[in-house]
Amino acid sequence: MTSHKTAQTMKPATAAKKLGVYLEATPAEFREGVVTRDELTALQTDPPEWLRELRRNGPHPRPVVAAKLGVSISGLARGGVAEALTTEQIEALKQESPEWLQKERATQAEVRKEAARLKAKQAEQEKQG
Repeated sequence: MTSHKTAQTMKPATAAKKLGVYLEATPAEFREGVVTRDELTALQTDPPEWLRELRRNGPHPRPVVAAKLGVSISGLARGGVAEALTTEQIEALKQESPEWLQKERATQAEVRKEAARLKAKQAEQEKQG
């Protein structure tokens, strides 16, 4: 009896998320098919031009937009940003530096600071025993 290894597949939305790109901006053949793990690995290690272009110029999905702006996804929503943005739009927002962006960046900095404090406290407690 021989066993046939079947390729694991994922929906295009899952693959796009793993690649860090906005699904709606991907080529139709990517959106309409399924992606195997091997195909995903190939896209990650040797991205085709369309993927390099999307990563460079966007439009970017909200998690990428949030990271590029230094805010949380919730902060984007509070700032009224609900759609994908291009790199150019993100840079324009950084230049404009609206009040909501300044506030959300400060909030995010506090969150990171608190997380670091808690991590250090936990490490100290584990060290003591």
